[in-house]
Amino acid sequence: MAVPDEARRRWQELRELLEEHNYYYYVLDTPRVDDATYDAWMRELLQLEERYPELITPDSPSQRVGGEPLAVFDSVPHRVPLLSLANAFELNELVDFDRRVRQAVGAPVEYVVELKIDGLSVALAYENGLFVRGATRGDGFTGEEVTNNLRTVVTVPLRLKRNVPAMEVRGEAYMPWKAFERLNREREDRGEPLFANPRNAAAGSLRQLDPRVTASRSLSVFVYDILYLEGGAGPDTHAGVLDYLEELGFPVNPHRRVCHTVDEVYALAREWAERRHDLPYEIDGLVIKVNRREWQRDLGNTAKSPRWAVAYKFPAEQARTQVKDIIVRVGRTGVLTPTAVLAPVRLAGSTVGRATLHNEDYIRDKDIRLGDTVLIQKAGDVIPEVVSVLAGERTGREVPFIMPEKCPECGAEVVRLEGEAASRCTGGLGCPAQVREGIIHFASRAAMDIEGLGPAVVGQLLAAGFIQDAGDLYYLKYENLVRLERFAHQSATNLLDAISASKSRPLERLLFALGIRLVGSRAASLVARYFGTLERIMQAGEDDLRAIPEIGPKIAASTIAFFAEEVNRRVIAKLVRAGVNTRAEVTAEPAGPSPLAGKTFVLTGTLAGMTRRQAQELIESLGGKVAGSVSHKTDYVVAGEDPGSKYDKARSLGITILNAEDFLCLLAAGVRS
Repeated sequence: MAVPDEARRRWQELRELLEEHNYYYYVLDTPRVDDATYDAWMRELLQLEERYPELITPDSPSQRVGGEPLAVFDSVPHRVPLLSLANAFELNELVDFDRRVRQAVGAPVEYVVELKIDGLSVALAYENGLFVRGATRGDGFTGEEVTNNLRTVVTVPLRLKRNVPAMEVRGEAYMPWKAFERLNREREDRGEPLFANPRNAAAGSLRQLDPRVTASRSLSVFVYDILYLEGGAGPDTHAGVLDYLEELGFPVNPHRRVCHTVDEVYALAREWAERRHDLPYEIDGLVIKVNRREWQRDLGNTAKSPRWAVAYKFPAEQARTQVKDIIVRVGRTGVLTPTAVLAPVRLAGSTVGRATLHNEDYIRDKDIRLGDTVLIQKAGDVIPEVVSVLAGERTGREVPFIMPEKCPECGAEVVRLEGEAASRCTGGLGCPAQVREGIIHFASRAAMDIEGLGPAVVGQLLAAGFIQDAGDLYYLKYENLVRLERFAHQSATNLLDAISASKSRPLERLLFALGIRLVGSRAASLVARYFGTLERIMQAGEDDLRAIPEIGPKIAASTIAFFAEEVNRRVIAKLVRAGVNTRAEVTAEPAGPSPLAGKTFVLTGTLAGMTRRQAQELIESLGGKVAGSVSHKTDYVVAGEDPGSKYDKARSLGITILNAEDFLCLLAAGVRS
């Protein structure tokens, strides 16, 4: 159908209106029309494009919603390497940087100081003014193509204000605080693990295989450099580059300043260290760049970073407060975890009222007592932790902490096994806390993946008496669910559908979901594939289990003890009667290359952009194996946020430690080999 001239003119007019007001709203933060007017324009554009599909182009404002999911990301070589920055933490390090620069150029130097946005570095490519490709930084030389995901980010211009033949720019994708808090609330409601900080959330969101998920995450981008510009180098100064990018329609951070001395830079750094929590996004420092671009080229780069720029990182913020109480929570495996209840104090932009104390040894080593005045900080600017006790301020009324001898939830005896730091409740499935946490684990994404069955819903079902264990989930009735608060027809139907769908999960997922102590997803996979059916696993003896590589005496003993418990066998009988799958999938061994063959990995902490299960599957697909503990046989420890004791042991043994970015680079190299 030919598009009438009037329709084409109106379509072009709507596109220009929407592009202009997108820029005012998202980039300049100065909306010029109300939401209703903007929404009406968008509806009219969508109606025109639905009626005349030939009008649709990749740079249309209608194309930000995201397309179909991808199977995997393609690798993209960067035209110009995306180097990382050297760090400075103190004034004397800034002075040293300034001295080296001035000695090299032989003249006074101006610096452009920008906010260091804590996000994910991206490269954006344009041809004839149109956005054609977007990629992550990766290892600096090769990244992952995430073009479809970046199209959904409203601050990324799909069309520049000028028709530049070809250019590539570098920016930072980030998640604003409000979007981060909303996302974590939603994940908590679904019983999913929370993102540790906005940077991890941005990385995970931009690397989604389904662009529609990225579109729902409210990411944003600031652009701060030109990597390539056809026909010339662009402005002579970095300040001019930022102005030029702004003129083209790129979102450029407005908080930038030209400084003439290193003292002026440091004064600005101290100012922003105080003001940073007034911003709607997270920054972790400032970036200082030589302003004159000719001198940038003269100074050049090291193998990893430019000599003409440095990142000044803010010191971790600390605050004084008082330990009002120490409470103990009981987890799925019966572990008792002490938590400090603090006098509320503002720290790093939020009010802190609690801090985890990990275990009895942690409390004893730091000598933390009820009533103590303590110094706290946020690990990674997110997780509150006690740094030290201000023992000099004790009054004598402080009370040492003693781990309870009886479980605070069920009254069962608390024991601490030799060689373990954890104290455990012996109540097993007679302990309501263990039952509750066990059902939450059973329904979690890495286990049976029952969408909509988060902690709040599990609590409701237990309180109403509708379930007593995980097996009861498969006998829930619609008429009971709709009686619960916040449940209606659709939510009840969705939950029942999700429970029914979980019946077909592989045996290894069911085995992991049962919550057998020491049996993580790797061990569950090995055992399931070796025995083939749940019935055979339940009949296995210690020698049978230990015949499996990587299954040692402790895992074998724990597995046998679990299936010997009558209460556990009753739960399993319910699952079998309900039709839950108890047989392993039969799959052929991968015929592809095994570049990680013979390499043993240990995963610890929260990894950006993927779950531990996903990381494990990637390692195994390349021939590597994942172990649950660090030993001399470990080749790599992959450490995410809040890594814990495995990280410390790896350091003491001299084992190679990879952060999330290093890990992805290693995997990418394996895939290419």
